[in-house]
Parts: sequence; C-alpha cells; structure tokens
Amino acid sequence: MGEHPGRFGMFAMLPLPHIEESLKEIAYAFDTLKADGIGTMTSYGDKWLGYADFAPVWEELNRRKATVYTHPTTANCCLNLVQGIPESSIEWAADTTRAIANLLLSGTSQRYKDINWIFSHGGGALTAVAERFQIQVVSRPPYKGKFTRETVDAELRRFYYDTAQVANAVTIGALARLVPTSQIVFGTDFPYRTGIDHANGLARAFSGADLAAIDRENALRLMPRLKTA
Repeated sequence: MGEHPGRFGMFAMLPLPHIEESLKEIAYAFDTLKADGIGTMTSYGDKWLGYADFAPVWEELNRRKATVYTHPTTANCCLNLVQGIPESSIEWAADTTRAIANLLLSGTSQRYKDINWIFSHGGGALTAVAERFQIQVVSRPPYKGKFTRETVDAELRRFYYDTAQVANAVTIGALARLVPTSQIVFGTDFPYRTGIDHANGLARAFSGADLAAIDRENALRLMPRLKTA
C-alpha cells in the first residue's frame, strides 16, 4: 500500500479475543499505518462478535467510524462435525450467519451505528434463514417486544456483504432481493477462486449502475481515499 498509494488499501487484523492488545493495535493500525479498516474473524473459540467481552473494541471502532471486515472461522462447537466434509464447505457460512445474528440480537450493531460491517460470502447462510429472524425470532420470547421486523430489516440492509463464492444467479439474486445493491461489494476468495469468475458471474446478474456499484463504487464509499485512483 505504501509503494502504490491510491491503488491498494489495507485492513489490519486484531489480536482478538485479547482486548487491551486489540485496542493498542487499533491505534497503531489507524494512526501509524493509516489502515483503511479492521479485520476480524466471526468468532473466537466460543464467543461471537456480539458478546459483551468485545464491547470496548466496538466502542473504539465506533468512535473512529471504522469499517470492519469479518471472515468466518470454525468455532469450538463445530470442529470436525461431519466426517469427510471440510468446515469451509458448510460450517463457515453458518458461522458468518451466527455472527450476524449475534450482533443483531445482542443489540451490538444498533449500539455502534458508526461501524460499517462487511460480511464475507454474501453473509453466509443469511438469505436462507433471514425470514426466521424477520418473523419467528421477533414474535417469540426472549426477543418479542425488543425487536420488530422493521428493526431487523434495517440492520440487515445497512450491513455490507461481499460477493466471494456467491456470484451465481441463485445466491446473488437472493442477496439482492434481501438488501440493496448499494450494500454489496466485490470479493473473490482468491486464490481459491478467481476475479474473472466473479466478474463474469456478476455481469450476468447485474448491469449498468448496479454492476458499477458492486464492482467498485460501493467499496469506494468505505475507502474514500481511493476515489482519486
């Protein structure tokens, strides 16, 4: 990034679940390295991002109006669940969805409105289970009276989702019906998949301003210093 200013951006990983060390890293990443955002995993052992343990980190990132990119991992609960099926095939999508649900239903995402959250792989399994959050979860204890479909929709529609491994008509089409195209950003999962795979898939699903927004413009809102590139 230093050698090619205006061309490359950088996100800094945090040493979570260690809170004090993460706060120091946030200061170093933004104030010294001039990072564009922060990277985290969707869970740490048996704790997800909406757990109260992480509140000091989100408070600082909210103060800085930071962008936080998340990538799934394998939680303690779910290692080697099914013989012969790697966690990356199914479990990681589930863990991304757990993180979204936990941030939402813990009230964390509402408390820290100035954090821009990005979720990998189109939000994992979100499109398949979104209706459960919108209807079933909010109509029964313990969330009845605390959340409504409107509050759930508002949070899901303000999060960002990348296109890695979901640039096919079925999955990206479902995501584009759940959230505005303004919240979808280009991603590829390179080196496991290629940029051209995703560019071609997106071009079959979108065109014009929507395609330009997903390919570049939406990400530029999150990294405005690159607009002049």
